[in-house]
Amino acid sequence: MKAIVIDRPGEFALRTVADPRPGPREVIVRVDHCGVCGTDLHVVEGNFASTRYPLVPGHELAGEIVAVGPEVSAWKVGDRVVADPSFQCGLCRQCRLGQDNLCDHFGGTGLTLDGGCAEFVRVAQDKAFRVPDGMPAAWATLAEPLACALRGLDRLPRHAGSSYLVYGAGTMGLLLAQLAARGGASRVDVVDVHERRRADAKRFAADAAVASADELDRGAWDVVIDATGVPAAIADGLGRVVRGGTFLQFGVAPQDAAVTVSPARLAADEITILGSMGIRGTFGRALDLLARGDVIAADEMVTHQFPLDAYADALAAVRSGAGIKVQVTPSGVPAGKDGVA
Repeated sequence: MKAIVIDRPGEFALRTVADPRPGPREVIVRVDHCGVCGTDLHVVEGNFASTRYPLVPGHELAGEIVAVGPEVSAWKVGDRVVADPSFQCGLCRQCRLGQDNLCDHFGGTGLTLDGGCAEFVRVAQDKAFRVPDGMPAAWATLAEPLACALRGLDRLPRHAGSSYLVYGAGTMGLLLAQLAARGGASRVDVVDVHERRRADAKRFAADAAVASADELDRGAWDVVIDATGVPAAIADGLGRVVRGGTFLQFGVAPQDAAVTVSPARLAADEITILGSMGIRGTFGRALDLLARGDVIAADEMVTHQFPLDAYADALAAVRSGAGIKVQVTPSGVPAGKDGVA
């Protein structure tokens, strides 16, 4: 089969590699669509700590089952599925406490195991989810980032009428803003330095989208979410939380990044600071929301599709912020299929 192989940080190529074979409780999926995101940039550049090379990237994947292992009973050839890419050991302290997203041996398809930027990929049967009837495969790949966004929202206190400020209007920021807006927020404001992204935020969910929070009359928000990972944005956001409010660090920051926090203000204003990591029991819920069609604007989120041999162009589109959700189509599904313009 054809696959993108990252040999070492910064070096990848389209190669012919052996077709995967299913283990006893695994299925083989022909990949129709695979999303490309900022995490893939980290993997390609060598900034994802647990990655081991060589590796086939791609963790937002959907397609059709073409083979099943001998102990697989829940799936059959021809089923359309989307994969939860996360892997947990089930044995460490965190897993045994039910905090499997914090597994000491956390891994994932396309992150530590060969992923979906290939014509075929091996998926554990319990990590496959059925694509709802009528849902385009291109939409189904949004389940993974949406599941991460739902995990972030699960971390927050949920009070109807709360005001939200979201830093970043990339894929994750837009998903978080849409969830907040449709989940009872009184107001959702978005900060992003890119004009096009601000327009996307206004179109999807935001009451206001600005280049700097200084442009808004409101001085503070009940909930502030960073979806950028940029230290300057994080520092600014921490200063925008109302007394008794909550700050959620969702964006992935560099390992050595640091911001200054006032302990006196944390105590005096009872500010809560939370983090969010990956997926925790939210994948199925994400598919249900996508299937509804009135919570997340899936038909407008997928903006760019590339053939597998144009993976470098897909990465460039993500890096430049040219679109919202960028995908590759390893099995040769042409752009325009499944309702994608």
